[in-house]
Amino acid sequence: MDLSSEQRIYDKLQTMDTEIHELKAGYLLLSKRYNETLNVLKRLTTTTLEAAIRAATAAERAADACHNAMNAAIAAAAAPLVSASIAAAESAGLSAVAASEAAAAASAAAAAAAEAAAIQAEETSLQASAEAAKATLRANQAAARAATMANQAATATNTLRRLAATQQKRDSD
Repeated sequence: MDLSSEQRIYDKLQTMDTEIHELKAGYLLLSKRYNETLNVLKRLTTTTLEAAIRAATAAERAADACHNAMNAAIAAAAAPLVSASIAAAESAGLSAVAASEAAAAASAAAAAAAEAAAIQAEETSLQASAEAAKATLRANQAAARAATMANQAATATNTLRRLAATQQKRDSD
């Protein structure tokens, strides 16, 4: 083998060595970015789960508020407090809307957790997604209860308004 052949082989080896080092550096950078992205997804999954649980709790509390407002509307219907009863019924309706909004928030959070789980395909993410789905179910059940109670309060309010109108007409006659 002559000197020029050896030099070409040496140059080729040097070029390949440089390319290997560049590939290694690129891989390390890519791996670092992947791990950072994975950590961000894990934090987002955890935060999303917390949001879903809080939204479910908010929906349940709104349903409880709706129940209390409905009871106040019905109790006020028995007394001559028509305006208080109407206000309580309207409050029940607004509580039902709040419960529905919280249920929607829980659904959005559960969807985000499911998407993160699909991307990560890790046990903790899948578990968080399942928990978020349970929270969504809780929120939807609370919203349904609140809507039912709001309808009952609205019915009571309409009855009150008719009774108040009838009583006002009798008093004016």
